Amino acid sequence: MRSPLLDLPGAVAADPPDEEVAAHYGNPHTEQRALAQGRGFVDLSHRGVVRIGGKDRLSWLHSLLSQHLIELKPHTATEALLLDPQGRIEHALYLVDDGEATWAHVEPGAAGPLAEFLNRMRFMLDVEPEDVTADYAVVYEAGADTSESASVESPDGASDSSAILARRPAPFVDSAPGRELFLPRAGLADYAAARRDPAGIWAYDALRIASHRPRAGFETDARTIPHELGWIGSAVHLDKGCYRGQETVARVENLGHPPRRLVFLHLDGTPEHLPAHGDPVEHDGRQVGTVTSSARHYELGPIALALVKRTVPVDAVLQAGGVPAAQEVIVSPDAGGTARERLRAR
Repeated sequence: MRSPLLDLPGAVAADPPDEEVAAHYGNPHTEQRALAQGRGFVDLSHRGVVRIGGKDRLSWLHSLLSQHLIELKPHTATEALLLDPQGRIEHALYLVDDGEATWAHVEPGAAGPLAEFLNRMRFMLDVEPEDVTADYAVVYEAGADTSESASVESPDGASDSSAILARRPAPFVDSAPGRELFLPRAGLADYAAARRDPAGIWAYDALRIASHRPRAGFETDARTIPHELGWIGSAVHLDKGCYRGQETVARVENLGHPPRRLVFLHLDGTPEHLPAHGDPVEHDGRQVGTVTSSARHYELGPIALALVKRTVPVDAVLQAGGVPAAQEVIVSPDAGGTARERLRAR
């Protein structure tokens, strides 16, 4: 579903899976700086949108997802994971409830399969999951506006009366706060025409990487578990009832350690190229992991996220796609194993 914002001046389409939105509008560093200072917006309309209505929605989602959702207050942003029975990540959901329905945005192309799975799990409960990607688009809007809704204003100043649901995630590190809007897709072009400083997905991704935030499909593969990415706490609640994949989460948290850990890499700025997703990460000539995301940050320079073996020394200088890289710990090699540590402390 190609975004109409790709027709804005200077727009350059991103690479898959983000090809339906702009990578940038001519100056990625300027766009990034504007977002960090609380100006501008990012077209995320390629992301999938799922709406779950029905009075049983929160208790039902609580039983399926990794997050504690029974007492979720309206307009409170949260994150949750849908795990497979072995505890591996299938979907990452960015959630908000408006008091009548729970809304989530997910990775491009993921809304259909997610809604299909949820509908298979309805049983006799009053829940109504649906893929509404065709009708709603997601936009990230930088700035300190904390209202719970907004309206689409057309270029002539007229305002659409339909409310737009706002989700306020945690701000990026060292950046102004922002909010995500679920707005009617038909109003996307008018929304952009009434605003300044469009920013592309490159600028948004650089802030995400600098904030150590994993993204499904980039930091995840077919065997990724939540502990490896530091999603414990933000997307996984450790003190709740059973849910699919919980056994693996509990076993790692109490008795073991994840086999891999997410690291932040400060890349040598001498090479002109950035390591690509999937490039090898090496230590002493041996591959110890893979690059998952990379970007050029307007202050930090070239940066990346990578998944490496837990046993890689935290102070080791690595080679990421042939580029020298210094580590910054995101997930500790000692993550998990809390029950074992408690026993040792007695």
